[in-house]
Amino acid sequence: MDYVKPKDAIHDISLAGATKAALPSSHIFLKAMLAGAFLGYATTLALTASTQTGMDIVGAAIFPAGFVMVLLLNLELVTGSFAMLPIAVLRKKTTIKPVLRNFAWAFFGNLTGSIFYAVLFAIFITKLGHVQDSLLIDKIIAVAEGKTFAYQAIGTDGMVVVFVKALLCNWMVTLGAVMAFTSRSTIGKIAAMWLPIFIFFAQGFEHAVVNMFVIPVAMMIGADISFSDWWLWNQIPVTIGNFISGFLFTGLVLHIITKEKASLSIVNDKKRA
Repeated sequence: MDYVKPKDAIHDISLAGATKAALPSSHIFLKAMLAGAFLGYATTLALTASTQTGMDIVGAAIFPAGFVMVLLLNLELVTGSFAMLPIAVLRKKTTIKPVLRNFAWAFFGNLTGSIFYAVLFAIFITKLGHVQDSLLIDKIIAVAEGKTFAYQAIGTDGMVVVFVKALLCNWMVTLGAVMAFTSRSTIGKIAAMWLPIFIFFAQGFEHAVVNMFVIPVAMMIGADISFSDWWLWNQIPVTIGNFISGFLFTGLVLHIITKEKASLSIVNDKKRA
C-alpha cells in the first residue's frame, strides 16, 4: 500500500530529524541555501501568476511547487525543521544541542540563498536599474509593505497580528512536511504536501523564509523599507511564531497522539493474547 499511517510516518520523521541534526554544518548551510533560493523562485512565479491573471488564488495554487522541490531533494528548510527535529528529540533519537545547531545553520543558509536569488531577480526585473515601474515590481513592493508598514501602522496590535499570522502559517507548512511522509510514492508525496502549502499561501499568512526573499527584493527594487522595518516588524516575530506553531501545534501534538496510539495497540494486543 502507498499510504503510510500517521504513527509510522511520525516514526520515520523522527529518524529523518535525527539524520538532519547529525549533518555537517557545511551541508546544512548549502542545502538551506538551495531551499531559500527555490522558495524565492516559487514566490516570484506565484506573484507573476497573480499579476498576469489578476487572481491571487492562481499564484497560491502554483507556489507549492517550490516546497515540493525542497522536500523531494531533502533540502534544509528551517520552518519545516521546527517540527521535524523536535519530534526526533521527543522520540530520543537526538538531543537539543545538534538540533539548535541545525536551526542556526539552516536559518542562515535560508537567508543567504533567499538574498542571493533576490539580487539576481532584482537585476532581471529592473533590467539592471533601467526599469523602475512594472506591474510585477508594484506587486512585490505592495506585498512587502503589507508585511511591514501595515503592522507598524497599528503598533502593538500589529505585532499581535503578525505573530498570529506566523502561527497560522507554520502550522500548515509543518503539516505539509509531515504529509510528505504519509505516502511512499513520489506523486503521492507531491499531492499530500501540496494541500497545506496552498492553504497557507492563499490566505496570506507569514512565512519566515518567504519573507527572507520578498522583503529584501522589494527593498532592492524601490520599496522604502528599512532594515529595522524588516526585522522588527516581520522577520523576528514571524520566525518566533513559526517556531512555536511548528513545535507545539505539529511536532508535539503529533508525537503525543501517535505515541498514545502505539501504546493502545500494545495494550489491545496483550488483551487479545
